[in-house]
Amino acid sequence: MWVAPRHLAGDDDTLADLVGAALTGAGWRMWPTARQTLLYVSPDELCGAEWVRASYPFALGGLPVAWQITARSHPAGTMREWNAYFTGGTPPEAITDFLTALDARPEPHAPFGGPETVLDALTGQGWYRDIDRPHSAASDPGFTASVSLEAVPEHVFDADPRPDLPGWQAWAEPVPGTPLWCATFSSSTPHDLVAAFAASLASPIPVRRKLLPEGTDGHLTLLPPI
Repeated sequence: MWVAPRHLAGDDDTLADLVGAALTGAGWRMWPTARQTLLYVSPDELCGAEWVRASYPFALGGLPVAWQITARSHPAGTMREWNAYFTGGTPPEAITDFLTALDARPEPHAPFGGPETVLDALTGQGWYRDIDRPHSAASDPGFTASVSLEAVPEHVFDADPRPDLPGWQAWAEPVPGTPLWCATFSSSTPHDLVAAFAASLASPIPVRRKLLPEGTDGHLTLLPPI
């Protein structure tokens, strides 16, 4: 079936397979690790994407992190410039579009654009800026999902050591107090990459699903086959 909106469509329990297929299709190499995770590395060896759900590194909104995406400034470097984390339930289309934008960048660590880049990507597709934080937060028309620039959880790593630096956070919560999915980007994650995720998240184009997530009754629209 085809459903909308995308941000409430869930991951169809195929988040590992769909994102992994997109990465291997783009030429990323993959191997299993000793921690029972799957590690993908970009052809230029600057970016990594790891399916970490089995190792349960930490939780966001009470949900285990499923994908961790990182970038370095040099192939031989060990320092990760920034990290992005996605829990299960995150629409795979949004993660894939984030990775496509990352893969197209010659310097994945370099800053580009500002917070308005992310907010414009959302409001351009019908989301609303937060009335109290118009320059740092936006919500979907049904107020079931938000993207905001604010303090990140303590386990989120970034190369910039300064304390209390804000990073982008996104989540969907069709049932108050019960997140469907969460995503967090450390403070040095380039705004244009977050904007690619946000634009995909807010896209009005329906997505195909076999399974509908719990708690979305009355929020999802089922559409005829395209």
